[in-house]
Amino acid sequence: MSFLARPAMASLAARAMQRLTALADRRIASSLLGRYPEYPRNTRELSIPTSVGPARAVVYLPDAVIDAAADSASGSTPVPPVHVNFHGGGYVLPPIALDDPLCRFLAAEAGVAVVNVDYVVAPQHPFPAPPHQAYEIVRWVAGHGAEHGWDGDRLTVGGQSAGGGLAAAVARQALEARDDTAPSIALQVLHYPPLDLATHARDKRAAIAKPVLRPWMADVFDSAYVPDPRRRADPLVSPAHPSDTADLTGIAPAFVVTAEHDLLRAEGVRYAERLRKAGALLDHYDVPGVDHGYDQRDAETARGVYALIAAHVRRATTPGSGNTPRENQP
Repeated sequence: MSFLARPAMASLAARAMQRLTALADRRIASSLLGRYPEYPRNTRELSIPTSVGPARAVVYLPDAVIDAAADSASGSTPVPPVHVNFHGGGYVLPPIALDDPLCRFLAAEAGVAVVNVDYVVAPQHPFPAPPHQAYEIVRWVAGHGAEHGWDGDRLTVGGQSAGGGLAAAVARQALEARDDTAPSIALQVLHYPPLDLATHARDKRAAIAKPVLRPWMADVFDSAYVPDPRRRADPLVSPAHPSDTADLTGIAPAFVVTAEHDLLRAEGVRYAERLRKAGALLDHYDVPGVDHGYDQRDAETARGVYALIAAHVRRATTPGSGNTPRENQP
């Protein structure tokens, strides 16, 4: 075990990373606010009650809703579908604002209300708090659309990096729910997600010598998030690990995006194949020539991938669109 993989050291390192990246994240977020200026920022804040405490969320509304609300003569305001977004950050960093370009893009191009969630992170809130809270948030969003202006019956979830891992965990909890409160999820978007924390980061291989996500960073993130190594094979943490053999038939349809040079690519590919066998894979796109977090650095490549995500979200939330899993397509 490496020094940083020890839970006590990982916790200290994670807290230090939170402090050190706070200013940098604000600077990056400020620069990202100017990306895709053709998509306006129609937002309001919301507090969502959960058993871990209230979760702050920023809601992005599509132009059609804003325009109709401003036109008092229209008589009615359209009720859009809703997409719940979970940010990345290794389950440790809380950079909710870094997903602003994606949220604006989806609100405009997919015509959905986007609920961008500031969920709890480790080491202050280790596993299982984040995925359990994420599921409670999605369940709340599904059940409270009438008073907040979205259609909770037309709901999708997604996220980048750790946020993609949480989206996968939400879909799994919805599949395994034993009551009638489970949200109906039309689509899960898994964008370069970590899906196998049971395999040590130093045993993973990237296509390039120095990937963005280094093994020492994964040591900190993984050990801070799940301090007990025996719990890292939990299906809510590592659905791509071979030890998870549960039947996924009936899980929410998925669009999986991996990055060619990413240290996490192999586990994303494995999970996409597992979803395909379960009849749940709509599509898997491996973005060529890019690494983890590429969309923060490459606006035009990001635009192309965001357009694919928006198209899948729109089809998933449009009745009769024919959004069909891959093995069922002609």
